[in-house]
Amino acid sequence: MRSARLLAIAIAAAALVMLLASGPGTRLGLWPWMTGLELLRWDAYTGFASGAAGVVLLALHALPRWRPLGFGVPLLVVAISVAALAPPLYMLHQAKQVPPIHDITTDVEHPPQFVALLPERRKSPNGAEYGGPGIAAQQKKAYPDIVSKHLQLQPTDALNHAIDAAKSLGWRIVGTDGIEGRIEATATTAWFGFQDDVVIRIQPDGQGSRIDVRSVSRVGESDVGANARRIREFLAKLT
Repeated sequence: MRSARLLAIAIAAAALVMLLASGPGTRLGLWPWMTGLELLRWDAYTGFASGAAGVVLLALHALPRWRPLGFGVPLLVVAISVAALAPPLYMLHQAKQVPPIHDITTDVEHPPQFVALLPERRKSPNGAEYGGPGIAAQQKKAYPDIVSKHLQLQPTDALNHAIDAAKSLGWRIVGTDGIEGRIEATATTAWFGFQDDVVIRIQPDGQGSRIDVRSVSRVGESDVGANARRIREFLAKLT
């Protein structure tokens, strides 16, 4: 029984190590993002195995024969397993709630275009071109609230307001064009350090301005809803 307890702890610890290595290791450039996602996937498998082992140990320790060994180790195994399993299960749940797209914009007919970030977009696996009607249809169904925003500010004032909002969210401003009313920035995700690019377009609209935003991941087919959340947060800052 002692060896089984030690093995369960080792498996649970391995799962936690894979979880902790998956994101920070990718963010630090120790391995490609695909490796980080693979580590997260194996963390889920290993965490499930150690969790099952922990539950079995708890059940065995409920028997009089094993009761003197105590419940401390099985409970620790279950706790570590839950901690290792929770993030990948949450991400999987989020991924199932949204379409597998990575290019979100408030204007699907005429999405804002990258200029300053165009070289980076062209180098990235996901490119710079918008996916067209198919992507637009999926976005409208999943994120009907992602639409243009009107501000009662002149374009110049709206531009400065938008720059302040982007900076407050921690985005790195890459370029601004006051004449064309364009702001380009890069946002870095917290866990994996993925770089997503944002372009903001500001146009005259009656007595105020119309704000359109486009947020695009550089890698990955699905953004797990990250770009839509980013646009919502930005537009909320403009109120």
